[in-house]
Parts: sequence; C-alpha cells; structure tokens
Amino acid sequence: MKEFLAITKALSDEGRVRILLALRGGELCVCQLIELLALAPSTVSRHMAILRQAGLVELRKEGRWAYYRLAGEEAPPMVRRALDWVVESVGRNARAQEDRRRLKEILRIDKEELCKLLKEG
Repeated sequence: MKEFLAITKALSDEGRVRILLALRGGELCVCQLIELLALAPSTVSRHMAILRQAGLVELRKEGRWAYYRLAGEEAPPMVRRALDWVVESVGRNARAQEDRRRLKEILRIDKEELCKLLKEG
C-alpha cells in the first residue's frame, strides 16, 4: 500500500508528470529540467525528491552534476506499470509535444553554459 500511495502522490502534479515524460528520452541534468519546466531550482528539487521516493526516477551524481533517469527494468512491476500508464495517457498531448520540442532546443545548449545562465538569473 505504501508504494502505491507514493506513486499516486508523485503522479498528482503536472510538473512531475512532465519530468517523467521528459526523461523518456534518457538521462537529464537538473539544470536541463529547471530550464524545461521554468520552475525555481528548489521546486524542481522537491519534485525530484518525491519522484525518487516513489521509485520512479534514479539519481546519478558525477562530480557537481546531478543526473536523473527513469527507473530501470529492475524497478518493481508497479513502478513500471505506472511509468507506462503515464506515457500512454498523456505522452502525446499538446503539452508533452511542446515539451519535447523545447527539450530538443535545451539539449543543444552546453550543460555547463546552461547552468551558468540559470545561476545568473
């Protein structure tokens, strides 16, 4: 029951669902997610903590960089089904399509430059 409630809580916010959809294409650094969502770093950090608690995403640190990716194949079946359900339900809506387009632009920017720009405000 605890796992189910953590997953449903994680899926109850549009920003977190957008993050999950963005991560379908692979691992992203926090700065890229901040830029995509146009949210404060603290807000994105809070979203990522909730997604991690639910087991929907995994964190990898490399030096000062933090990278997130969707939970892998070793994730519990409930997590895999939840991720599949998100993609099937909203993966093709207008917001998701716009996010995919915007993410392509963001991925063209050097991540160090992007993080520097975000810190400068």
